[in-house]
Amino acid sequence: MADPYERSAEYLDLMIAGAWRSLVPALTEALKGLGAVAGPVVDLGAGTGRGAAVICAALPGDEAVLAVEPSAAMRAVLLARVHDDPELRSRVTVLADDVAHAPLPDGLRAIVALNVLGHLPPAERRALWADAGRRLAPGGAIVVNVAPPVRPERVPRTRMASVAVGALQYEGWGSAEPSGGDEITWHMEYRVLRDGRPLSQVTVDYRWWVASESALAEEAASAGLVMRPTGDPGLGLHLLTRRGD
Repeated sequence: MADPYERSAEYLDLMIAGAWRSLVPALTEALKGLGAVAGPVVDLGAGTGRGAAVICAALPGDEAVLAVEPSAAMRAVLLARVHDDPELRSRVTVLADDVAHAPLPDGLRAIVALNVLGHLPPAERRALWADAGRRLAPGGAIVVNVAPPVRPERVPRTRMASVAVGALQYEGWGSAEPSGGDEITWHMEYRVLRDGRPLSQVTVDYRWWVASESALAEEAASAGLVMRPTGDPGLGLHLLTRRGD
């Protein structure tokens, strides 16, 4: 299957930097709330490695972090970030797998899957809940975020990020249209400007499966997981733990 990030990975770490300013403290708090639970941590859909860096900072020590990222273009940035930091280099193992095929160990302290659920068709999402529920250590948790839209609806074209680097301005624009009973198609544009004049533009379309929080909670419950919100409601962050933990 074609890599939807092959043409856009050049821009994505810049585009998501602003969102991560809010995610860092929320993810840190969620992970520290796991208390004395021991075991490795998995970062599913690790992207450019911002999440892996937060995991290592929030959970100091020598526990392994498995960063799972199927996109070769995204892994190039991820590996550079990991290699550049001595602690990340000693703890983070980068796996070139997708969510469905990653060889996850048992006894996991946490699974972090931010900005990932929309990439998974419903059957793969349900398989993730079932597999993750079996592999969590007692007291472990899955950390996910639920981003709008949560139903197949139109999203008008919006500038999502604008970042200056040197003499150039980088912009990310997005819009979406319904493309199925439970999915939308995102239309993304990445523009590079100098003095307000466009130098280049890359456009990328990708599929995104949508689901409401209540629908996700029902799916998770069928796998023996309890889903609850955590942190600032605006971030859509949720913890999933095994029933009874």
